[in-house]
Amino acid sequence: MMVRSLGLGFGIAAAIFALFSWAGPWFFLEGRRPFQLNFTAGAVLGLGFGLSIDRILRVPRKAAIHVMGLAAVPGMLIMAAVGSHFAVFFPQLDPALDKVFGSLMLWFYGFAFCGALWVARRA
Repeated sequence: MMVRSLGLGFGIAAAIFALFSWAGPWFFLEGRRPFQLNFTAGAVLGLGFGLSIDRILRVPRKAAIHVMGLAAVPGMLIMAAVGSHFAVFFPQLDPALDKVFGSLMLWFYGFAFCGALWVARRA
């Protein structure tokens, strides 16, 4: 259970990094509407991830919050390192966008924890 959770966490972090490396400029379009869409998508994806973590890792519903913690920690640590050296990892993007990137990551993982907590409490 622990190894699968950590592996999933590293996989999610790698997917996020690849997504921002490939499509980063599309995430940071000017204007309020793209900003709102980004954070709405982050919330929906995070909540969906949290609500399905027990099925993804095939664990009891009561363990959902525990495995979510194990899956989120690698991503949160890696994304914090990426955010602190944003211009190095994403040279095509404005370095001032590091705050938005960090906020979006916290938004995603926060909603993932909310979803996992909902699943665990309903067990």
